[in-house]
Amino acid sequence: MPEPEVPEPEGAGLQVPGSEGAVPDVSGSEGAVLQVPGSEVPGSEVPGSEAGGGGSRAGRPERMAVGFARLLRARGLAVPTDAVATFTEALGAVGIDDRPHVYWAGRATLVHRPEDVAVYDRCFAAWWLAQPLATTVVAVEPAVVAHDADEPDDPGDDDAEGEERLLQVVRYSAAELLRQRDFADYDERDWAEADALMAALRVAVAPRRSRRLRPTHHRRGRPDLRRTLRLALENGGEPLRRAWRAPSQTPRRLVVLIDVSGSMDSYARGLLRFAHAAMVARPGRTEVFAMGTRLTRLSRELSHHDPDTALASAAEAVADWSGGTRLGEGLAAFNDHYGARGMARGAVVVVLSDGWDRGRPDQLAAEMTRLRRLAHRVVWANPLKASPGFAPLARGMAAALPHVDAFVEGHSLAALQELAEVIAEGPDRRRPVPVS
Repeated sequence: MPEPEVPEPEGAGLQVPGSEGAVPDVSGSEGAVLQVPGSEVPGSEVPGSEAGGGGSRAGRPERMAVGFARLLRARGLAVPTDAVATFTEALGAVGIDDRPHVYWAGRATLVHRPEDVAVYDRCFAAWWLAQPLATTVVAVEPAVVAHDADEPDDPGDDDAEGEERLLQVVRYSAAELLRQRDFADYDERDWAEADALMAALRVAVAPRRSRRLRPTHHRRGRPDLRRTLRLALENGGEPLRRAWRAPSQTPRRLVVLIDVSGSMDSYARGLLRFAHAAMVARPGRTEVFAMGTRLTRLSRELSHHDPDTALASAAEAVADWSGGTRLGEGLAAFNDHYGARGMARGAVVVVLSDGWDRGRPDQLAAEMTRLRRLAHRVVWANPLKASPGFAPLARGMAAALPHVDAFVEGHSLAALQELAEVIAEGPDRRRPVPVS
């Protein structure tokens, strides 16, 4: 079985067995000493140097592993202690004389990010092959925040030795930044990453009490005479045990109305992706409509499990995409053809719109009143609500706001997560809605 080849690190002429030249003999070669900062323990110099005594340490894999780890840390790599222990065990298994096996053992245990491979290669060539390495060490320090106590300052505290300070490490999270970023600022790379986060979004609706009864073990509800007689037959006709029935729970329908006008063009993709996640999570119990200058039903197009295919089909089905906005007429079409016929009865209706409307405000207010009578709850998500100094001054928004149960943001992934939590709330969680 051929031995694995060691890749050539950047800036170093690393030779592998089978190529021109051989791996340098690190036990007796002479090279420049690279002193790693903080390496007072013997074994932190590059092997092969006279100061390091590489020949005397050839049989000490644990000291070689610790010194190599210190060199990697000095060059900016994050090498935890357990990884060093694992690397030491690997050296005990493969030996330190076989440089290709040592290389892959260290790369498998000490390197955790692809961008660190080049640094690892240069450090490996310097530590194990006694090749020159630049002595400029980049110090990597974590960012810390000091929490000062509320007590008054004491001039003598600055001179006190051993004073303990409470420090908090500040960590960077790309996913959290993406969750808080406005959809209007997304590029194609952001949308690709947001699709993975949106796929993990779970949209649930609080169940409603059904008229159908189900058997229950609790002594409440209505007596189940049929089951009671059946149980009595087991005891010679004596009704020793009584059976009961109670109302069952059934999931409510979720109706999503998305504004696809020109003013919502920057947010339509994210809101459609949210509707698709709800459709996939609750098949058969979710309905999606697009509202522009007309009403378009998108439930069939968004029922495909692949989000790209579903959004492409929805874009083809909407003829008035990025057009005008007539929310009053769209809600009238929904109430007449779908809502009053049963789709909105007892359902949670979510309107995703910025409230900009070219129609009559009185018509929008009247249709919102009809919708509020039919639906269990009406939730309005406005992407512009997150803007500094926002006030619902648009004619459409001002006309619709008195008839909604919850008014939330809808401009980012974090806002859509909050919207999902609002949808899942029970009937006793009506949120106050600001009218001015």
